[in-house]
Amino acid sequence: MIERYLLRYFLAVVDQGNFSRAAIHCNVSQPTLSAGIAKLENALQRQLFSRTNQRVQLTESGTRFLTHARRIEREFNVALGAMADTAQARPVRVGVLSSISGALVARAARAYRAGGGGPVEIAFASERELSAMLARDRLDAALTILRPGAQALAQQVVGEEGYAMVMATDHPLAGRAQVDAEDLRDETMIVRRHCELLSQTSRHFLERGVRPHFSLRTTNDERALQMVGAGMGVTVMPDSYRSADVAHVPLAGFDHRRTLGFVLADEGVADHGLLRALAAAFGERG
Repeated sequence: MIERYLLRYFLAVVDQGNFSRAAIHCNVSQPTLSAGIAKLENALQRQLFSRTNQRVQLTESGTRFLTHARRIEREFNVALGAMADTAQARPVRVGVLSSISGALVARAARAYRAGGGGPVEIAFASERELSAMLARDRLDAALTILRPGAQALAQQVVGEEGYAMVMATDHPLAGRAQVDAEDLRDETMIVRRHCELLSQTSRHFLERGVRPHFSLRTTNDERALQMVGAGMGVTVMPDSYRSADVAHVPLAGFDHRRTLGFVLADEGVADHGLLRALAAAFGERG
């Protein structure tokens, strides 16, 4: 039988990045922690970490074991909470990719609350930040970009969408079926700093000799959308960003798409009301 403290040592090394910080986190000496990891590896008959050049990395066996260790620790904590006389239900924690429309998430939250949904916590973060939060058991699920092989956790596809040039409805090009990069040579643009396709977007225009003036650089996509609607510039945005003040016009040769879905650290929340509301709101976009 594997004792719980060995799992805690193992998870601490993964989360803290090395043995010394993990020992401090667990309030034990480093030799004690190292002995615990050795005992765990002996019990499993597998090496969990490779230790070379002062670096600690998970082995293939360690990566497989991590998924189970997270689940065991999470279930243990749930059991403790359920047995506590004064325990209150912990809110379901859902992360949302920061480049997903806030209006879409608000619509889902409104529907969830109208249906009598219980307490939840929502965290907007970048793709990398969401992955770290899932790995450290700080989220139960995250609505993010699904990339094949990037996550060891269970996934649920919600849908996919493309990108388009977004411009004010009174822009001269707003009625076009599509625009070429060259059509935008004299346009002022807005930079969405958190866009996952920022480098691809820049390359698309630079390769076609388009070097625009930028009126705004922002990490706030809702603000970018508002400024586009105000005529301050044009930008590339996912199709789900909608407003009465803007028009979406396909950009010729820019065929990138993204698949969005839920990454589940806790598969028990797969049918949670907020996740269903988010999936429904994405399906109803536009």
